[in-house]
Amino acid sequence: MATTIADVLDLLHKRLGKHWTVAAPLGLGKPNALLNAIYAAAKADSSIQLLILTALSLARPQPRADLEKRFLGPFAARWWGEDYPDLNYVADVRSGQVPKNVSVHEFYLQSGSMLGCGLAQQNYTSVNYTHVARDVAAAGANVAVQLLARREAPGGPRYSLSCNTDVTLDLRDRLAAEGRRLVMIGVVHPDLPFIGNDAEVDARLFDAIIDSPPHELFALPRQPVEDAEYVLGLHASTLVKDGGTLQIGIGALSDALVYALRLRHRDNLAYRTLIETLQEPNERLLAAKIGGFEPLTTGLYGASEMVMDGFMELHRAGILKRRVYESTALQQLLNRGAIGTTLRGEQLDLLIESAVYPRPLDADAIELLTTLALLPAGTTLASRERFRWPDGSECDTLLADGATRERLRAWIDGRELTGGRYLHGAFYLGSKALYAWMRALEGADFDGFSMTRVSHINELYGGQEALHRAQRHDARFFNTCMMQTLLGAAVSDALDSGQIVSGVGGQYNFVAMAHALPTGRSVLMLRSTRESGGEVRSNIVWNYGHTTIPRHLRDLVVTEYGIADLRGQSDLECIRRLLAISDARFQDELLAQAKTAGKAPADMTIAERHRSNRPEHLSAVLRDAKSRGLFSLFPFGSDFDAVEERTVSALRWLKANTVRTPDRVRTLFAALGARPGIEETAVLKRLDLDQPKSFHERLYARLVTLALRRSHQ
Repeated sequence: MATTIADVLDLLHKRLGKHWTVAAPLGLGKPNALLNAIYAAAKADSSIQLLILTALSLARPQPRADLEKRFLGPFAARWWGEDYPDLNYVADVRSGQVPKNVSVHEFYLQSGSMLGCGLAQQNYTSVNYTHVARDVAAAGANVAVQLLARREAPGGPRYSLSCNTDVTLDLRDRLAAEGRRLVMIGVVHPDLPFIGNDAEVDARLFDAIIDSPPHELFALPRQPVEDAEYVLGLHASTLVKDGGTLQIGIGALSDALVYALRLRHRDNLAYRTLIETLQEPNERLLAAKIGGFEPLTTGLYGASEMVMDGFMELHRAGILKRRVYESTALQQLLNRGAIGTTLRGEQLDLLIESAVYPRPLDADAIELLTTLALLPAGTTLASRERFRWPDGSECDTLLADGATRERLRAWIDGRELTGGRYLHGAFYLGSKALYAWMRALEGADFDGFSMTRVSHINELYGGQEALHRAQRHDARFFNTCMMQTLLGAAVSDALDSGQIVSGVGGQYNFVAMAHALPTGRSVLMLRSTRESGGEVRSNIVWNYGHTTIPRHLRDLVVTEYGIADLRGQSDLECIRRLLAISDARFQDELLAQAKTAGKAPADMTIAERHRSNRPEHLSAVLRDAKSRGLFSLFPFGSDFDAVEERTVSALRWLKANTVRTPDRVRTLFAALGARPGIEETAVLKRLDLDQPKSFHERLYARLVTLALRRSHQ
């Protein structure tokens, strides 16, 4: 039995010979030390043909500028630890040093990390998340490696796929159906949260289970949120309907949305005041129809390929609490409000006639009904005609007898449904706080959280379509994109040169699902502008040479300037609505392009009320709320200490004011007169600039001093 990494390598040699096609989970679930050993073995023996099939190979940041190194170096050492095992193949891919007998194919890249990297760009595989198991199987995968969580129990250790239930089981099942063997290696990390339900697996699934060398889990520091992102989140939050379903990704826009939902729930007066200021009457009418402004008292259910910190924050705030159940008939009654999660005896006839209690009861039905607490645990099928209560008495499986119904009424009266889930996810990745929260879950909070297959999350057509349609009631699928064309197409994963920024992941899946669900909506969020090379550019463009979401799937688009409902609209109306939420500095040029293409009439103009779509307007909207402690730079707390937070603010100011040459010159001249004082000592010491030894360091000390003073004005 393999107990060490060396044993696993011996096992691969014996089972697979010289051809290793290794499937590794995306993100957190990679056993880095084992993957490094497998990669090292192939580098040392050119006769081994190694193909690594994976995605999102996480790497610690590699700062280039001097100030970034001074700040991130000590933080990285503290956050990830000195012994964190970076993936060695990532460095070789970046440098073009991967040996010829090795190939690394990824279907999703760490955002922007591989732009201009030939090997990564050439071996990128563009595939929807739900098709990964199919395509990895077709590529000949013969070994899968995965981090596991372990929990000791009286009957022996229990194991969980934890952070990556997404593809592993689908891949195994697909290969088994084809009569192919997959060598499965589990690597236990002691700090990986143990997740139950669908994530829990039998140890016999694996050919070997070994322990990981001790190291920190890869965690993401919580990021700052800017004014424009906060305002965008406020707009987006009005599209969420109480009692609905939520899918969100990661990043500042998602954090802003979560913050706005929490504000809506906890301080509804402050929330409504801001919305009244921000939104035009037609936007408020749209929001009232699609979403709402009221506190989220019924709560939301989460169904998201990625589970990140935002879901933790929503659960803590009492928002992520709507539970869904594995009974289509029961879920439909709950959706209609015909029943609640606490049952009454007089509802039994409705439950029977709606087939929540199917007739006649069989063994599968009894198992499900006991899970839901609609029958007591220990109920069994006695015969085709009779089922047996735990006390040994029997009733008819057709539920026709009056005595049977009376007993069932007595059982369900006042009983709370069980077996519900408030969150389904396929993989998780986030901060250390997220992992600690997961490790601390217990009781109903633990039972209500389920990591499951991506095929169950990202599509409707996995064999349980009716159930998934019922569970995803009033679904809102929030995703971010980089650019939006005036005709409604979205650019989310790549540039028009073909260079991949990240990957399509599950975005197309969720957009398509929103159109398939009767009450579903897709919401694409983006900042209206970006800075590139010191120049401000519009993220709303006339046309672009690459699209991720085609224009025929256009739906809701949100920027910091408002909401555009594009579903079912003509091209001209899409142009009008997107111009209304674009930055005023680019509206005339965009409209002129539409007119030149014959897609807008010659006499069309921009409404005067949209001419105020400028950044300074957004800051003014939030000024009063910020003075009362709302909308801080780090909405859910910071992973930096107080000195580092000041440093972050200063470095952000310095970066913004040194991008363009004129700004850089002005900043440098201003810095010459900024003599460091006692107030700046702590930050300068943190950057090792408190005792500068060269002109270079003295200049940086003054630049940082200037930035500290200006960023806190």
